[in-house]
Amino acid sequence: MLKLKIVSPERVVFSGEVERVTVPGTAGEFEILVNHAPIISSLEHGTVTYLSNEGLQSLEVQGGFVSVKKNEVNVCVEV
Repeated sequence: MLKLKIVSPERVVFSGEVERVTVPGTAGEFEILVNHAPIISSLEHGTVTYLSNEGLQSLEVQGGFVSVKKNEVNVCVEV
């Protein structure tokens, strides 16, 4: 499982364990799975989706950043 934390300037949008995360990178959409290589990427306007115990969730974002390291995914976005 991945530990996902999505934050905006106003609040913590989501914090919990997920199976996968899809983000709108500036070079195109990409998916993050367990044991993904470390990465830092900027995000553009689009949809962040993630599969948690509550099912598939999605969030419209205006842009931001994502970092992945040791199965921890941190997403900082403007919603």
